[in-house]
Amino acid sequence: MLRAFVAALALSASVVQAAEIETAGGKVTVENVPAKIAVFDIAAIDTLTALEVPVAGAPEKLFVDYLSEVSASAETIGNIFEPDFEAVNALQPDLIIVGGRSSSQGQALTDFGQVIDMTIWKDTVGEGLARLEAYGELYGKQEEAAALKADFEAKLAATKAAVADQGTALVLLTNGPKVSAYGSAGRFGWIHKALGLPEAVADVEQATHGEAVSFEFIKDANPDILIVIDRLAAIGRPGDAAAATLDNALVAQTNAWKNGKVIYLNAADVYVAGGGIQSMNRTLDLFLNAMNAG
Repeated sequence: MLRAFVAALALSASVVQAAEIETAGGKVTVENVPAKIAVFDIAAIDTLTALEVPVAGAPEKLFVDYLSEVSASAETIGNIFEPDFEAVNALQPDLIIVGGRSSSQGQALTDFGQVIDMTIWKDTVGEGLARLEAYGELYGKQEEAAALKADFEAKLAATKAAVADQGTALVLLTNGPKVSAYGSAGRFGWIHKALGLPEAVADVEQATHGEAVSFEFIKDANPDILIVIDRLAAIGRPGDAAAATLDNALVAQTNAWKNGKVIYLNAADVYVAGGGIQSMNRTLDLFLNAMNAG
């Protein structure tokens, strides 16, 4: 009886033990394991779900299909740009997670509980894995987080080997009829850096929204691999699909088009949930499938 009581006390102490985790704003201490969390960042929901951590409150649209169970079970607390403060207050969360597009609302949300900013921006892979580790620390799921990291790193190594010596690549984002290019230092630069893919154009403007380019630009760049993200598809808006936008005589002259090396990424995965562990794995799967098909 006494031994069981001591064990229960020890378990209780471990549950309330504070966790110091790394966030976008530096190290933060979370005093107790949060039983009820409100999450405004899709990448965070992605990784928490991979760790089997329940999400109590989530935005009304998650955009990525693989998080449909969260959409069905979580309370709606606004969207990724604008919280529904009444809904957050009603939820009474133990912890609120913001990131990326929702990070600007972090200060306003402090009225309803502790807020941590888990933005992933400059280093998608590095920061994504750091967030995975942090959530593992927070929930006592270090082993699960380590296993997910190891699996991802193995897949990353396999993908890097698959694309080696396949030539240059160009990352394009379509927005209906408009096309922008992104370089290795841009928003989707991890695709170049993590996979070791040489850029077809070395001096692409490193703006947040990429460099607006023409079809002549794409033809002259002549990439061996075209990597395409359809913004309208990512956010569920109607308009010209990427495949239709790029299907023209100039793009058809590129090595990528001729050799069937045009990779259409799951747009919402990289545009909305970038850095989530599931998102990154799904993106690597597309590269592996494309290379194997070749």
